[in-house]
Amino acid sequence: MNEFEKFVAKFQSDGELNKDFRIIAKFISQILDFGSLERYFRPEGKMKDSVVALPTLRSKLRLYALRLSDRILILGNGGEKKTRTYDEDETLKGYVMTLQRFEEVLREGIADGSVIITEREIETDKTFDI
Repeated sequence: MNEFEKFVAKFQSDGELNKDFRIIAKFISQILDFGSLERYFRPEGKMKDSVVALPTLRSKLRLYALRLSDRILILGNGGEKKTRTYDEDETLKGYVMTLQRFEEVLREGIADGSVIITEREIETDKTFDI
């Protein structure tokens, strides 16, 4: 399973967090229809990266992603937010750090020509080890 599938498997049937999961699912549906517009996301990582979180509203649940453009979104994993910031929770911090590392590897690939990012897709024949 990829990271997003792991997130879905954890929370789709969670009775306590199902409402929050449905909010995230609704945002994802809107993103599929209209694109990964900036207004759907809360900036989460560092100033130099593209890590964002869903939802932007009050919720106990966070899904982390890389928003590379209005047409390219890489969904990651997430969890219940029990602390003020993701940095204070080792699990959430790990999900964010994985996305940050993936973005770093993408940038390295762009620099060496092995990755090309167009408006709508990422082109590469590389396998990424993170």
